[in-house]
Amino acid sequence: MLRMRPIWIADDDPSIRFVLERALAREQLPVRSFASAREVIAALDDEAPQVLVSDIRMPGMSGVELLGQVRARLPGLPVIVMTAYSDLDSAVSAFQGGAFEYLPKPFDLPRAVELIRRAVDESLREAEAEQGAVDVPEMLGQAPAMQDVFRAIGRLSQSQVTVLITGESGSGKELVARALHRHSPRAAGAFVAINTAAIPKDLLESELFGHERGAFTGAQAMRRGRFEQAEGGTLFLDEIGDMPLELQTRLLRVLSDGQYYRVGGHQPLKANVRVIAATHQDLERRVRDGAFREDLYHRLNVIRLRLPPLRERREDIPTLARFFLARSARELGVEAKRIDDEAMSRLAAFDFPGNVRQLENVCHWLTVMAPAQTVQAKDLPPELQNVAAAPPDAGAMAAVQPGAAGAPRPPGLAGGAGDAAGAAAAVPDWLDALRREADRRLAAGTPAVWEQLTRDFEAALIRSALARTRGRRIEAAQRLGIGRNTITRKIQELGLDGVDP
Repeated sequence: MLRMRPIWIADDDPSIRFVLERALAREQLPVRSFASAREVIAALDDEAPQVLVSDIRMPGMSGVELLGQVRARLPGLPVIVMTAYSDLDSAVSAFQGGAFEYLPKPFDLPRAVELIRRAVDESLREAEAEQGAVDVPEMLGQAPAMQDVFRAIGRLSQSQVTVLITGESGSGKELVARALHRHSPRAAGAFVAINTAAIPKDLLESELFGHERGAFTGAQAMRRGRFEQAEGGTLFLDEIGDMPLELQTRLLRVLSDGQYYRVGGHQPLKANVRVIAATHQDLERRVRDGAFREDLYHRLNVIRLRLPPLRERREDIPTLARFFLARSARELGVEAKRIDDEAMSRLAAFDFPGNVRQLENVCHWLTVMAPAQTVQAKDLPPELQNVAAAPPDAGAMAAVQPGAAGAPRPPGLAGGAGDAAGAAAAVPDWLDALRREADRRLAAGTPAVWEQLTRDFEAALIRSALARTRGRRIEAAQRLGIGRNTITRKIQELGLDGVDP
């Protein structure tokens, strides 16, 4: 687990340092203050901050000079520049030179703290992603389907073409996008990721393209969007299928013309950015349904990479499980656990609807909850208890035999072909009730039975998980075996926001 580093405040005004120190301390954020830019440069020899907040006018060395030196040593460090309104031109120059944001003085303290926390969150996300990239040499996988992905990444290594990555939630689409960036001519530039499904519709335009000061209520300062942050690098648009139609039009214009405007802006900005998009949805169907622009689809679908779900590469499950167990042990400071053959066979037979992310969560759960150093079948989480152990070489068999373990099945049901009779002989009460309800609606001629029952089923699952976790969405997503972005999107789609779990 990453350690939170201090936030550094650089300002020759002791009252500004005092106010920010107290405010950040109330938020339980570590902080360290400096009276000059030279003190900051000297301190960088020993440690690095999580975020730097610097005044633009200081004796000896200005904040603009400090920004240049800091970015040369720590290019990924978020720097917030504080400035009086009279210094606005200098602030904009610094901003364009790589500052994360600028904070005009006099500032509203809660807004300043909110901005600093946003910079901290961004810094921690990037640090976690970089640590993941270091932990995994590239991506793990010996299955033929993954080898095809690796070969495609290799072929694209010297290309800057737009790529569309498709695959189920949790299958590792962002990891593939990062690999494409690392092996591209833009590797020295920034990799900026945004999940279009996780950001409210009315904020997404500003998040992507930035906004000018006064563009809308609350826009007290100019803000760079993700396109500007990714200048010279790669912008990863995750869950692109959920992007609103009006923003699809703006994105198409950027991809077509290479230019865009900030919200409220009148000067076009050039976009020197490679776009990689990803989705778990069937974009062709979205186009037919009128929910996705066909011309944008063709702009994005220059090269398509399909990332296989974990059930299509079961032979990789033991390698992935051992890796995740080792990583969880390092994070928790304990000895890594091992999985015996029977338990590993059950893991390999499970369908993992949440894919690699769900396997990682299971391994973390085992590191914490399994009573012994060697994990046995009886120690597995409840959803894996009724899974029949896979036969030897189940992964390889699944790749070539129709109807074998690779065929999709509802999670929690037994994995072998011979389990169908047993399942039919003992249908659970809830499944029998579901079948009766489906029969009733079908007999009554109720429209959209599939859609409505699926919505009711998903809503019941999410309500139950939120009730179990007292409303904690991330924990609820982990227990359900889905991603946190997925549960956020589902809560919005199903109208569960503000509803007691």
